[in-house]
Amino acid sequence: MKIDVDWDLCDGNGVCAIEAPGVFEMDDDDELHVLKEDIEEEERPQVDAAIRVCPKRALSLHP
Repeated sequence: MKIDVDWDLCDGNGVCAIEAPGVFEMDDDDELHVLKEDIEEEERPQVDAAIRVCPKRALSLHP
């Protein structure tokens, strides 16, 4: 699975980085970074949680 970020919707609040810190990271300038786009099956629960809590609905997974 691949993570997709709609950068037009993302406001960089960082809740995804809290839910899935191995996949998302906020830098010192409060910029969001995707650490890995290809999601392993064992990371799926964390990424699903990050997608659910995103207030802007900017995250999705695709095969």
